[in-house]
Amino acid sequence: MRTFETQGPVTPVRNYVVRRKMEISDFVNRVKQGRYIVIFAPRQTGKTTFFRWALNALTGEDSIYFPIQLDFEEYKNVSSSDFYNYLYQDIRKEIEEVFKKRDMQLSDQLSQFLENIEIINHVALRHFFEKLAVILENQRIIIIIDEFDGIPQDAVSDFLHSLRRIYLSDPETRCIHSLGIVGVKSIAQLNYDRSISPFNIQDEFALPNFTLEQVRELFAQYMQEVGHNITPDVIEAIHKHTAGQPFLVNRLAQILTDELNIPVTDTLQMQHFTQAHTRLLRERNTNIDHLISNIRRDPSFEGILMNIVSYDKGIGFNLDNELIDELTTYGIIAEGSDGMCEIVNPIYHHRIMQTFQPLINGLENEYFSDETANTFLDYLTSEGQIQMQPLLDNFQDFITRAGHRLLQVPQTPQEFVGQYLLFTYLDQFVRLVRGNMYLEVQTGRGRMDLLILHNQRKYIVETKIWEGERHYQAGKKQLATYLKLEGADEGYYIVFDHRSEPVPLVETEIHDELRIRSYVIPVIQEVPSQMN
Repeated sequence: MRTFETQGPVTPVRNYVVRRKMEISDFVNRVKQGRYIVIFAPRQTGKTTFFRWALNALTGEDSIYFPIQLDFEEYKNVSSSDFYNYLYQDIRKEIEEVFKKRDMQLSDQLSQFLENIEIINHVALRHFFEKLAVILENQRIIIIIDEFDGIPQDAVSDFLHSLRRIYLSDPETRCIHSLGIVGVKSIAQLNYDRSISPFNIQDEFALPNFTLEQVRELFAQYMQEVGHNITPDVIEAIHKHTAGQPFLVNRLAQILTDELNIPVTDTLQMQHFTQAHTRLLRERNTNIDHLISNIRRDPSFEGILMNIVSYDKGIGFNLDNELIDELTTYGIIAEGSDGMCEIVNPIYHHRIMQTFQPLINGLENEYFSDETANTFLDYLTSEGQIQMQPLLDNFQDFITRAGHRLLQVPQTPQEFVGQYLLFTYLDQFVRLVRGNMYLEVQTGRGRMDLLILHNQRKYIVETKIWEGERHYQAGKKQLATYLKLEGADEGYYIVFDHRSEPVPLVETEIHDELRIRSYVIPVIQEVPSQMN
């Protein structure tokens, strides 16, 4: 039986796959046209698998194409001279492999050439391919370089200059007909000396995340092969919460179809999705490890990411800014339809919040007033339903009691301390009552919608930072729209006010027959001795 794969390249023999027929057709057409193609996309988006399939499709159509597949991952820490020596050995091996697959013998001329040639630098590399093209006569050499950003730093510029010179030669006699460069970092990011890029002739190719239709295609294979039914809303939820990111789609599929041990006779429904989703939000895996490692690379990332999700005004998407360019390269943010930065998917948003919130904020023991002697369990009814309004009323009182001590929460930008404290407060409560909580990202920026599931009921809390009366009122309409989508009849709206003269507010209103409880909660910005 086939499986959902998260550990590397996939094959239709062993795995359920998204065949990406349109994307492969697009890529093959560019290769036939002699394009020099680059794709720099986040890890675990299926780049390696895609290019292998594309080359197979190309050579299956016409044996005139001679493919050489290379991988630079191991080269990062070797010297430039060793790089070219190892590169020669890999190229020779690939040439021999192509002849083996075609059940052909190398000619004496080609054998002698490979035996006597050396590649010691970028110029020798160009001469090598010029001579190889003559020996192969009517063959069109196609090269795919995977993990290109593993190339030694001191070899990047000269290597790219040689490729550029080859590209600018006569297209009819060009020794490398087409080239594909695959990696995480862009050419500009690899050009460490900041000189004008020598590789300004590339044709950029975008390998997108899975569409909803492709996710349906993936699960249709499983259902047909195993006979295990999945409701359409589960598949839609998987796509929505992963934004089609290939690793996350397949990881959720693994949990749902295997690790939850749900009998094949039971249809997979939304309650099963919730279990799988919660497990994914709490586990560590290679994709999440990459995410966390990348957002910790630069202390500035926290401010950028929290600004994106906290303010309607947002941050303009500008790849000329190195920080935005880097976060985009890592697959963490993308450009929204309005030209602003957005977090790419709700799962990343949730894990970003978990990463940046302090492990201990120093205020946990003050969640409840000494006068009430309450605990989190006091906010459950005798029927096991959450009393959300008293729970959030208490959070408001907690922030008031904490006062200037909010400034002492460790390693936390004060601008976002309110969101961190709310997230931690509700997360602790939900875990205690054995519920589930996750973030919904409706627009990818400007708001956080916390969806709490407990005893088959939904509780929705939206949180923002105060940006004026117009944005405050607009947030209520946004929440009402979201409540309708989720089939809920009430919601909670929390706005943190960082102004020097904040105005606390609590109000309950009806919007489109939906009950919305709103809080404007002042967050103190100065200790009393510093206040005017």
